[in-house]
Amino acid sequence: MLPDGCMDLILLGGELCIAGPDTRSHVPTVTAGDVVTGIRFPPGVAPAVLGLPADELRDLRLPLADVWGAGTGRRLSERLTAAPDAGRVLERIAAHRLRTARPDPLAAFVAGQLDGGERVAQLARTVGLSDRQLHRRCLRAFGYGPKTLARILRMRRALDSARAGTPPADVAVETGYADQAHLSREIKALAGVPLSALLPTSDG
Repeated sequence: MLPDGCMDLILLGGELCIAGPDTRSHVPTVTAGDVVTGIRFPPGVAPAVLGLPADELRDLRLPLADVWGAGTGRRLSERLTAAPDAGRVLERIAAHRLRTARPDPLAAFVAGQLDGGERVAQLARTVGLSDRQLHRRCLRAFGYGPKTLARILRMRRALDSARAGTPPADVAVETGYADQAHLSREIKALAGVPLSALLPTSDG
């Protein structure tokens, strides 16, 4: 699982868990035959559902019961385990929470602008915040500051392009890296492995 700016609720082994925003790659513990059901929240949405700032969950995997209480966590896990379509139930739970607790209204705009390559200083001016204020808002909404979020979103764009068959040198140009070496360093720093390890093999 690579950093992507998102957070997840995951049902695995009868327990409902939170996957916080990642700043590095994470290898999940899953064995053959395990059934995994989850819901992935776009950047900035999960804190409203969970009732907790994203930076308190950064790089963490923990039971939902640790956040919502043992009784609530147990009841939800049992309900989901017994449901014929756990994914649909999980979506309804999240939708119910979002009706009463709205995400930061700035989060979607900030994520969209950074994903489009906007520079952090210019973005702060656009939304009428100081760099420090924008950083604090981003910590609560995404789990990390705007510069880190921009790096992660740019890596995601680069991987999408490379996986579609674009040569690495062209990927670097189109996604705003200085050159192919810069692209390689950033992928290795965030994903922990070279770009080649994240691409489909030639035999499919």
